Amino acid sequence: MIFAISAVKLKMPMIPRYTRKEMACIWEQEQKLRIWLDIEIAACEAWARLGKIPRGSLSAIKKRAGFDVARVEEIEKTTKHDVAAFVAAVAEKVGRDGRFIHMGLTSSDVLDTAFAIQLRSAADIIIEDIKILLVALRRLALRYKKTPMIGRTHGIHAEPITFGLKVLSWHQEMSRALERMVQAKKAVSFGKLSGVVGTYGNLPPAIEAYVCRKLGLKPDPISTQIVQRDRHAQYFLTLALLASSIERIAQEIRHLQRTEVLEAEEPFSRGQKGSSAMPHKRNPILSENICGLARLVRSYAIASMENIPLWHERDISHSSAERVIAPDATILADFMLNRLKEIIKDLQVYPNRMQENIAMTGGLIFSERVMLTLVERGMSRDEAYKIVQKAAMNTWMAIRAQTDARRGKELFLELLLKDRKVRTLIGREKLEECFFIKHSLSHVDMIFRRALKRNEG
Repeated sequence: MIFAISAVKLKMPMIPRYTRKEMACIWEQEQKLRIWLDIEIAACEAWARLGKIPRGSLSAIKKRAGFDVARVEEIEKTTKHDVAAFVAAVAEKVGRDGRFIHMGLTSSDVLDTAFAIQLRSAADIIIEDIKILLVALRRLALRYKKTPMIGRTHGIHAEPITFGLKVLSWHQEMSRALERMVQAKKAVSFGKLSGVVGTYGNLPPAIEAYVCRKLGLKPDPISTQIVQRDRHAQYFLTLALLASSIERIAQEIRHLQRTEVLEAEEPFSRGQKGSSAMPHKRNPILSENICGLARLVRSYAIASMENIPLWHERDISHSSAERVIAPDATILADFMLNRLKEIIKDLQVYPNRMQENIAMTGGLIFSERVMLTLVERGMSRDEAYKIVQKAAMNTWMAIRAQTDARRGKELFLELLLKDRKVRTLIGREKLEECFFIKHSLSHVDMIFRRALKRNEG
């Protein structure tokens, strides 16, 4: 396939915008070579502005410049150098004026500037993905804002929360991921056309300034033969953090779908099979898939950090790694975000089951409020803790012995009231108030206002 590049106004980006479905397109060989050609032509324009390329020659370059992927690959078999092969293939099409192409440039001028454009385009898609996911999370959080469920620490029942609060915490984490992704995009949006060791020995800084401005990049303030890889490491570390946040949500959904919990469940479509052997199975395979992919994205962050220390002004040990991690990490991030969005959009939530689980321990989840009430009435914290813990442990024993859990609250109350100090300090009526769930959830509205205000601000 032949690509010819027409003239573009100076302040308009030459690289096309991508839709969400076109992440892979960014990393295709044809698209990469097209970006290289954009850079080479922009450099020729800059040289012409300085009077180093005749206007007629520039017109010929713009009119004839193009490439054939097969021809580039054929030449590379001889040159063993991708950029050299590309320049030769373009020059063939231009003819005599092709001698001006790549004038004063080194390969990394083209490679790193193109890489910045690719990473920036990928970031645009990922940023849009996160924004779409945030809408779905916000909607889910508000829908279940006041739906009580048990909060768990160490996997054990702790105190009541709401499902809306849980989802709101996911929303806020993804909001921070969005902020980090925007910063990562800025970090890599730097080009360089500064020559073989970054000293502009054979081309003036004006060439770099023109090309970067035309492509919507900033010139790297100081480069060697390459743009320093800490910029790119920040980008891949951001993707690793993003993947970990996605995994946190997916893992929680997996836990909530466990048979013993069953408070939420990922979508299960008509005709879907959970197991080849067991017809009853409804497995959280979408969430499990996300968790596995997160491991890959995190591993790419390690490779990106190891790309930072290179020999002197450059070597190419980073190049082979980036050819793998850049397309893989960005495509996976795009895929994971969209898969999670679909899970969240169609998530099955079971409030009745949440109520059953709250009642499972018969009021033990209100032990802290009982203890604090005793402290408020004058008992030492240590003594109050011991009294409440003793009653709680005896209640646990009864529950484990398969005593009717519905009697748990009654039993816990009875055991507490057996203590004379408890009866004297608070009495039955006040003690029963400690078991009202409204106390645990009285600040839900405030938390939502504060969190969403921060997000909207």
